[in-house]
Amino acid sequence: MTSPQDRPAATAARYAEDHAADYDRWFAKPGITEATVDTLAKLAGEGRVLELGMGTGRVALPLARRGFDVHGVEASEAMAARLRAKPGGDDVRLTLGDFAEVPVEGVFSLILVVGGTLFELASREDLQRCLTAVADHLEPAGVFVLDAHVPEALAVAAASGVPEVVSETDEHLILCHRRIDPSTATYRSHYLVHEADRTHHLRVRFHYASPGELDLMAKRAGLRLRTRLGSWGGGPFTRDSTYHVSVYERR
Repeated sequence: MTSPQDRPAATAARYAEDHAADYDRWFAKPGITEATVDTLAKLAGEGRVLELGMGTGRVALPLARRGFDVHGVEASEAMAARLRAKPGGDDVRLTLGDFAEVPVEGVFSLILVVGGTLFELASREDLQRCLTAVADHLEPAGVFVLDAHVPEALAVAAASGVPEVVSETDEHLILCHRRIDPSTATYRSHYLVHEADRTHHLRVRFHYASPGELDLMAKRAGLRLRTRLGSWGGGPFTRDSTYHVSVYERR
């Protein structure tokens, strides 16, 4: 058996391609996904829906099954192939490309980016460019929805040194340890996945921004905050929240 030290760690640029076949099994989040889809369905309106960083369709496919006209942007061909191979995969209109550009035509009543995916963009400039493009693709009454960790909560968790249990089943154990770099406003998530007597190490780099910083970036893009929740389940955003779901509309 090859030890974890003998295998190169998957970087943010490679993990989607290298582990597309494993992604759903490791990170499916069934309970969170149901709450996510319920909340998005209430916000979607009557127009088209666009997901940025669609992945394997964890959220897009349930929305399509509810009758929404779902479009998506995904950079990874391997992830896109997994989506297309699933039941209903052909019902989602997928564009391969960099979602910082929002490379699609027309406008949408709902644009979403979930699972913290917005913050995998390579730079703050890319993030600002994405928000500006999102505003250009929203219907006048449309909304843009994103989710993210609260940076202060990330820092506390990282300082504790205690890894987060992401998923635990009879078949696998997934742990996450985060390291924060305040000098670049980034953090790196180290995932250790132990399955079938093998351990995989995935490293994914994210930017972070406080809710207030996001509101300022959104304002520059022509958006304003409509509401902010403390979870996909609809709980309020409070001083104790570690996570937020933010809904923006055009100014």
